[in-house]
Amino acid sequence: MTENSYAQRRSEIETYFDRTASDAWTKLTSNAPVSRIRQTVRAGRDDMRNTLLSWLPDDLRGCRILDAGCGTGAVAVELATRGAQVLAVDLSATLIEIARERLPSDIGEGHIDFEVGDMAALATGEFDHVLAMDSLIHYDVADGINVLNSLAPRVSKSMVFTHAPSTILLEIMHATGKLFPRGDRAPAIQPVSPKRLDRMIATQENLESWERGRVSRINSGFYISQACELHRR
Repeated sequence: MTENSYAQRRSEIETYFDRTASDAWTKLTSNAPVSRIRQTVRAGRDDMRNTLLSWLPDDLRGCRILDAGCGTGAVAVELATRGAQVLAVDLSATLIEIARERLPSDIGEGHIDFEVGDMAALATGEFDHVLAMDSLIHYDVADGINVLNSLAPRVSKSMVFTHAPSTILLEIMHATGKLFPRGDRAPAIQPVSPKRLDRMIATQENLESWERGRVSRINSGFYISQACELHRR
């Protein structure tokens, strides 16, 4: 991992979600009215969340799961209602506060520990699964893969995550910085082709015993993201 680039991007992400666009993301992850552009992003995120969750077992009792980049907690809540013990981590103290406020009074047999900070630093202990929805995409691709490589020795079953696929539309959108109106734009995302992603994963020592599973691309207006599954052989 390139420590300087990772740390710099981590700081940019924290500033974005805590200060620059905290109100926008609070609305986006709720039922509040939003612009047409954000409606497509909301719909895409809903589809992606449902896709990643569908790749995990319905019964997660006895499982410990890392929700890496948990945002306002929608994924963590769903995992807990299936019985999981969830460590939900996010850089943004603002989003974690919202997640705690939105936590239902009854999540069944599961439990959620919300933590503010770096997913790579706080993800201690063993996990059955890791879920990283639209969190690694904000880092340099190599740094994001290195995070997965660092987690792999302590994950027993699967890691499901998203990346920005390299498409003409997405390349243009990110090059021009028009995913959100000026002032609310997220840190730049680096699109990568699935083939290049596979080649980069293949170079990681801790991922040698892992293989690619399912993939699914969600394309909803201004939201384009690709879900990937890695599981132990």
